[in-house]
Formats: sequence, C-alpha cells, structure tokens
Amino acid sequence: MSAVHTPAVPGQERTPAPATLRKATVGATIGSVVEWFDVAVYGYLATVLGGVFFPSSDPTTALLSSFAVFGVAFAVRPLGGIFFGALGDRIGRQKTLAWVIILVSVATLCTGLLPGYDSIGLAAPVLLVLLRLVQGFSAGGEMGGASAFVAEYAPPKRRGYLVSWVEMGCIAGFLLGSVVVLLLNLGLTPEQMQSWGWRIPFLMAAPLGMIGLYIRNRLEETPEFAAMRAEGGIAKHPLRESVVHHWRSILRTAGYALFQNAALYVILTFIPSYQEETLDHTARLASVSSVISMALTCAVIPAAGALSDRVGRRPVLGGACVLALALSYPLFVLMDSDSPLWAVLAHTGLGLVLGVFLGPTLAAMNELFSTRVRYGGFSLGYNLSVSAFGGTAPFLVTFLVARTGITASPAFFVMAAALVTLGVVLATRETAPRRLATGAAL
Repeated sequence: MSAVHTPAVPGQERTPAPATLRKATVGATIGSVVEWFDVAVYGYLATVLGGVFFPSSDPTTALLSSFAVFGVAFAVRPLGGIFFGALGDRIGRQKTLAWVIILVSVATLCTGLLPGYDSIGLAAPVLLVLLRLVQGFSAGGEMGGASAFVAEYAPPKRRGYLVSWVEMGCIAGFLLGSVVVLLLNLGLTPEQMQSWGWRIPFLMAAPLGMIGLYIRNRLEETPEFAAMRAEGGIAKHPLRESVVHHWRSILRTAGYALFQNAALYVILTFIPSYQEETLDHTARLASVSSVISMALTCAVIPAAGALSDRVGRRPVLGGACVLALALSYPLFVLMDSDSPLWAVLAHTGLGLVLGVFLGPTLAAMNELFSTRVRYGGFSLGYNLSVSAFGGTAPFLVTFLVARTGITASPAFFVMAAALVTLGVVLATRETAPRRLATGAAL
C-alpha cells in the first residue's frame, strides 16, 4: 500500500497510510537491530576475544587490545557516513539502507568464521581489524539513513515518538546481543566459550541480515525524497552543500551525539567487562545486569520521544544531561558495592538516564537539516562524534581506571560529555514539532 502524501507546506501535514507508516518504521528499526547486535556482541565478548585474538599473559593488556580493535571500527565511521550519506541524498534512502545491511551482515558472519591467534598467528588480529573496518564503514550509513527514513514519513506531531523507535532498535540490538551472551555464559563453561562458544552470536548475523534485507527491499522511498526527486530538487553535490551551507547543523549534531555515544558505549558496552574485570563480579551477574538495564532503557526511549513531541526536544535532552551530571558518580560508586543487587540497580539507573536522552535525540538532529542534505549532513556530524567519543570510550575509561586506580573514574568521562552536550542543547533553538521542509533547512 502506498502512502498518501501531500507537500510539506505551511498549514499542511503529511498523512501517510497507517500500514505504510508502520512498515517504514519497522523496516528502519530492524536494520538498526542487526547493526547494533554486532556492536553489542563484540563489546560483551571483549574479555573472551582478547584471549582468542591477542597473545598476552596479562588479562588487562588483552582486554585493552580487544577494545582497541573495537575502537578501530569507529575510525572509519565518518568515511562511511560521507559515502552512504552522499549516496542516500542522491539515489534515495531505501536503496542505500539495503546496501548498508548487506555489508554489516557479511562482515559479522566472517568474524564468526575467523581462526584465532593460536591457529594463524598475527594474521588473526589483522583479519579481525579488517572485518571491523568493514563493519564500521557500513555502520556509518545506518543511523543517518534509518532515522531520516522514519522522520520523512512521520507526521510532524508524532515525529519524536516514531523516530525514537529507530533508537530503540539500536538498544534492542544491544539487548539481543546481551541475551545471547547471557545464555551462552549460563550454558557453557569458560573453556567452551573461549574455544568455540564466542562464534555463535557472530554466525547469527546471517539469518538476521537476511530478514532485515528482505524487509528493507519491500519498502518504498520516503514521500519527502520522492517528492523532491519528482521536482528535480536532488542536490548535485550534497556533501559540499551540507558542509558549506549547513555546517552549524553538522556541529550541533556532533554535539548532541557526543553525550549519546560517550554514555551509550560506556553504559552498554564497557560496563559488563568493567563489572567482571575491575569490580570482580561474575560474568553471569554482568550479563544479567546488562539485560535488565537495557530492557528498561528500551521501555523509556519511546516514552521520552513522545514526551518531546509534547514539551519539546530541549527540555527532555537538557534534563537528561542534568541527571547524568548529578547521578553518574554516585551510581558508579554504588556499582562497586559488594552487593550484586546494588551493582545491578546502579547499572540500571545509568541506563534509564541514557534512555531519557535517547528518546528525542534522533528526531532533534534530523530536524536540523533539509531533505536535500539530511542523510549526509546528519551522518557526517553524527559519525565524527561517534568516532571521537563513542568507539574510543571503552578503551579510554579502561585506561583511566588502570592509571588512576579510581574504580568510579568512568563517571567523569560520562559527566564531561553531558556537560558539553548540555551547552549545545541550551545554544540550539527548539525544533519540535516543526515540519521537515523540503526547501528550507531548520
């Protein structure tokens, strides 16, 4: 069924058919689940992968090596954002998103088939790095394309809520990865995990990717982009246009994404290994903590997105940053408690604060750009921030703990990111519930 679309002009709102709107939202979200399932699995298995791919008698050194490879994938995220963003602004969102999910699925599957250091020596970490580069390159085109796809379908007054499902898909991917790792930790011995159990989540990428590709291939192009293409409004050089005319929006997007990614990769990727390696909790407790934290975070995200449609993006985003500044350090201190219950509750509290911010953030960033440059402009700003502050987060905070001896020091990293992003939020005008006008940047 095709969408009923009217031009986005003052006084009018798009009215896509409900079935089309649901299909667009699900199609964008499922790809995010697949993309971030891979990121989660690597993070949750960082301790195991350190022993498989890196020769070292020191567990901390092996873990740092594993997180360094984790960060390598983020170094090429801006390149992927530039490539897929420009492609999506020229040929359309739907076709580009299909190629993105193919790349990440193949790279993740190959990771699961990769021999370890004991089998092929230095070739093992080298090949791991190459596959992580492919994954990072493809991930550079996912968030911008998926969120723009839903934003350009969504009625303006529901945009925050509907786009938040793309973000929830990311956390759902993390959650799925953590559940799989938890089940493996419950069912296998540490020796079995080290030998072959770690491969199972990576091999799951094949069927998940096929499902995501099938759904995305059945989607129609967004009404916004289709109308612009019919009117001959496609930008010939979208990257140049976005950098020259929308550089402020790119910087604001990077500022929003700073806290989003610094906090996300600390709370969802780093903390499980941190609880196990630094705080001496069991691997099972770390997995249970992650599952509970992410399940509640997923529940908060759509609610926060819907709230931003009513009260605006800035109050919700700014409020989350203030909560992070006030609660991060006490919660990290609480996590170091001897009580497993307090450790889990502290992790959950951090996840809930993150969830409040994640609800409106993608809608807010998309509302900074016009249709001509939305995919590329968003992707450039977002991935520059992810590369600098997201992928490096687990390595930096692991190094911080090792050098300072302060187990709660990761809180300082989260708080610093929250402070910078709060400044950006306060300096940016409200954008809800503005239309994503084809002809004018917001």
